Amino acid sequence: MSTAESNAAVDQFQRFSRRWVAERFPLLGELRAYDRGKLKADLLAGATVSLVSIPQAIGFALTVGLPPLMLMMSVVIGGLVCALFSSSRHLVFGPTNSISIILAATLYSFRGQGLSATELTLLLAFMIGVFQLTAGLAQLGRLTQFISRSVIIAYSTAVGVLLIGSQLPHLLGMSAGVRGDFWLTLAQTLGRLATFDLNPYGAAMGIATVLLFWAIERFVPKVPAELFGLVFLSVFTRYGGISSLGIRTIGDEGALAVAVPSFIGIPLNATDASAVTPLVGAALAISILGMLEAVSISKSLAAKSGQRLDSNQELVAMGLANIAASIYGAMPGSASFARSAANYQSGGRTQISAASSSLMVLAALALVSPLINYIPVPSLAAHLIRIGWKVIHKDQIRIAWRSTRSDAIVFAGTMASAFFLKLDTAIYVGIGVSLALFLRKASAPSLVEYGFDSVGNLSELEDGNQRRNAAISIVHVEGELFFGAADLFQEQVRLLADDPRIRVVILRMKNARHLDATSIMSLLQLHEYLQKNGRFLLVSGINPDVEAVFRGSGALGQIGEENIFPAEANLTASTKKALLRASHLLQTRSADVRIFYDRHREKLPVSANAAENGTKQPEEYQI
Repeated sequence: MSTAESNAAVDQFQRFSRRWVAERFPLLGELRAYDRGKLKADLLAGATVSLVSIPQAIGFALTVGLPPLMLMMSVVIGGLVCALFSSSRHLVFGPTNSISIILAATLYSFRGQGLSATELTLLLAFMIGVFQLTAGLAQLGRLTQFISRSVIIAYSTAVGVLLIGSQLPHLLGMSAGVRGDFWLTLAQTLGRLATFDLNPYGAAMGIATVLLFWAIERFVPKVPAELFGLVFLSVFTRYGGISSLGIRTIGDEGALAVAVPSFIGIPLNATDASAVTPLVGAALAISILGMLEAVSISKSLAAKSGQRLDSNQELVAMGLANIAASIYGAMPGSASFARSAANYQSGGRTQISAASSSLMVLAALALVSPLINYIPVPSLAAHLIRIGWKVIHKDQIRIAWRSTRSDAIVFAGTMASAFFLKLDTAIYVGIGVSLALFLRKASAPSLVEYGFDSVGNLSELEDGNQRRNAAISIVHVEGELFFGAADLFQEQVRLLADDPRIRVVILRMKNARHLDATSIMSLLQLHEYLQKNGRFLLVSGINPDVEAVFRGSGALGQIGEENIFPAEANLTASTKKALLRASHLLQTRSADVRIFYDRHREKLPVSANAAENGTKQPEEYQI
């Protein structure tokens, strides 16, 4: 290798390395133009986010049934790692209501099978992180756009309802219901409520908390209601002498203590390995949900801030955050809409705001953890019920329910699956139903017969008795001709071709797209069917992509290049050539033409010449 070639190779490697580092460490690009003004804005936003994160993390511990410290470490470790690798300036990672609900249901289904809830949680976090990291490195971020919005709306609505239902026993001062089983928890709550089997002081505390939050938002809207309210209630519980009333506190659920992140290693040993296979379904569902949340939240905030995003890098950041959470003894997390929105609204300028909020939460643990332990459980339940209620967006539900019948079916199917099946299964059911309905819609071509009237105008035939004898049938093919539509299209064309008077079928495919192996084989079967009866198949107007499929599959040779006419600059030239070829095959100078057109596509102009020739000579359709 010459010196010049060696230098060129080195330069190319350096450019690749710089580009790779810029893609994988977006924060480095932000730091090049970082200044004091951005630092001040980021620190203020980080402080605001930390104030929101603490009560949410502690509250979700009630839902999952895990020690609050595991959720706080998810905020600290997961949030810090995600901020270091995320391309979004405002995305905030941590425990969320949807992840908490699924995790609670998963832990409930695995109870009594050897591993503790903590061990299962850490193993699940590691698997989720691996799935998300792999998806990001494999450039699968764009696949999230193919999941129907109706699925997400239904799923988030179900999560909100489930979260409210799971917190009702806590709100009313009852002992915890069966975590992970919505209907059993609801039945137990209603049964105990009917017999007044509850702690009236706890119920009063829960209802008083709801009223306190409402009053703060109503009269002091600039003050964070949850934070101020919970701090006030914890002080009141600590010094108000109400410990004898039997009201449970956070300290009773798992006391928070001053702690620093502790590295425990990858949570996978011989005992854990046996649980990997049963956990795959739940881990994959949570991974998909986390990816959807990360991409949708980051995109919605980027649309407001004008930032450009890399969806794949968001998946990488989420995956690394969950892996880090697992090896530091924390619960898996996801992108939080509430905390991310608070970051943006508070003026965060870069990823430093999210990173600083994690460090502030860690500092708060050291300073106020004794006070946090006195927060009443009914008050936290009231906080979570407010979160669940805010997740239910009535306007979005109305849109999903009323837009189309397919959207309504997808919404109802996803909701029903979330309530009556495993919550992670609802994701798969919703995606499956939406794709099935789409394929059904896309694979149902409709053909409408057109013909010439007495004055030479092209119009739809209202009555089949008006049809003229036709030796040539021109079939307009528009839209997707993939595997789902291929067989049905072939059957419809064969029904048309069953008329023994039709000698030539011309498929006009100028608007056909996305042919695949199934559609090519269907066309070849149609070609063989017509050949056996001494008839002919011609294809006109194919675009370069369709022609490449014809040529690569060998269909061009089987049908015959002389029978296939690529599209030209003149949109009707290929059809004219096909008609001339039909004339040659029929050895005649005149023949009637029968035309079919998809009623759901663009309507043809009234005049045949306007549709095909641009002139006023309908005899262009005659041979």
